Amino acid sequence: AEMAAARLSGTENRLVSLPLSRIRVIMKSSPEVSSINQDALFLTAKATELFVQYLATYSYKHGRGKEKNALTYTDLSHTAEECETFQFLADILPKKILASKYLKMLEKEKRDGEVREDDDEAEEDEDEDEA
Repeated sequence: AEMAAARLSGTENRLVSLPLSRIRVIMKSSPEVSSINQDALFLTAKATELFVQYLATYSYKHGRGKEKNALTYTDLSHTAEECETFQFLADILPKKILASKYLKMLEKEKRDGEVREDDDEAEEDEDEDEA
């Protein structure tokens, strides 16, 4: 029975490209997980692999990578932004922007926040005038 299990696990390892030991560590990092069944580990690895393949294929077909015969980060981030199926990845695959543009966005957010606070105060003053 042990030899059959060893052969099976060897076969399983060849059926997935991702390292099972690394996936086990990631799964165990969840506080709700106490033990991991070998089948669950294998299926999680295979599902992850298939998902990554689908993401890469979709991004390649719908991106500019075809022109360069390459898959780019921009293709992946565009997919995360535009395709509803992959929008949950938008935080992980943000569009690349220049640091200077990011700093300007932060400054604008800060200014907008101050303006909104001023607007609230102005509205409160108006309410008091009406009363």
